[in-house]
Amino acid sequence: MSATGLAAELGAKTPIVAAPMAGGPSTPELVVSAWSAGGIGFLAGGYASAAKLAEQIDHVRAVAPLFGVNLFVPNPLPVDPTEYCRYRDQLEDWAYHYGVDLPEKPQEDDDAWEKKLQLLLDQPAPVVSLTFGLPQAEIITELQHAGSRVLQTVTSGAEALQAQAAGVDGLILQSSQAGGHSGTWSPRQPLQETTTPQLVRTIGAESTLPLWAAGGIATPGAAREAIAAGAEAAVVGTVLLRSPESGANAAHRAGLASTKYSDTALTRAFSGRPARALRNEFAEEFSASAPLGFPALHYLTSPLRKAAAAQGDSSAVNLWAGTGYAEAVAEPAADIIRRLARHPDPEA
Repeated sequence: MSATGLAAELGAKTPIVAAPMAGGPSTPELVVSAWSAGGIGFLAGGYASAAKLAEQIDHVRAVAPLFGVNLFVPNPLPVDPTEYCRYRDQLEDWAYHYGVDLPEKPQEDDDAWEKKLQLLLDQPAPVVSLTFGLPQAEIITELQHAGSRVLQTVTSGAEALQAQAAGVDGLILQSSQAGGHSGTWSPRQPLQETTTPQLVRTIGAESTLPLWAAGGIATPGAAREAIAAGAEAAVVGTVLLRSPESGANAAHRAGLASTKYSDTALTRAFSGRPARALRNEFAEEFSASAPLGFPALHYLTSPLRKAAAAQGDSSAVNLWAGTGYAEAVAEPAADIIRRLARHPDPEA
């Protein structure tokens, strides 16, 4: 498969895009590898400081002229204080087991949105993608005037039409098959259960914008199916997590490779926002009782997750994984991307 539409216009050779995976997995090395294979890789601005993101952008820009940066758009989901305390109490046994203290009060923030936005206005990236919400149309225009193409993550037809009206250059369609956080703008509403090709066909019937498809894509067949449904590009994430360029921790890599976990599930247990993960012990115990509240629950469970990861214990780590997780292999990212596009070498 060869890149077409917006991806080709940007300079990509193949229609395979390395998704932004916040919290460490999307390293500069992974982004550069995607570019070396003819695709487009995204840095994940989520959770990173503006200074750290600037360093990563400089690292990538020195090698790869084509890359993207993703930002979390502020879309407050404050936790109920009573529910926060209740959930914190439920986690105490786990905190004792790992020898960590849990924050007593909820921490709310906007992920340094203004600083990161200003960074991208001052040092434009070729592509900027936005998730969790739709910013004001003026912000989209500012990014475009700075020299970036702006793509909006959407999970429904209604979100797609709003994003198109706001003037974005393209849409990243994320189905419920995707690993990690859902980009839904309405996390209080149940996610629409749909396959990626179904979502592409549904939104493609209403939108005239370029569509990039994300969710469970981990084989050449799945990539082709998404493109046959109307997408210009296939966005992949989980299938790259075991690559040497990935920043995923050892517990996450081991969880993906293990036969211990045989299914994924949507859960808010780790972060207070819907996200798809392997159904490990923590998800099993707390998915039903965890309240909504992002980023408060992200900060609440962070000490547990970090301690478990440091011990190589996958039972309390957020093992983000899409439905195609079984296809993740410990191979170079560029080789994986070429295989997904059935390109034998960078010049193919």
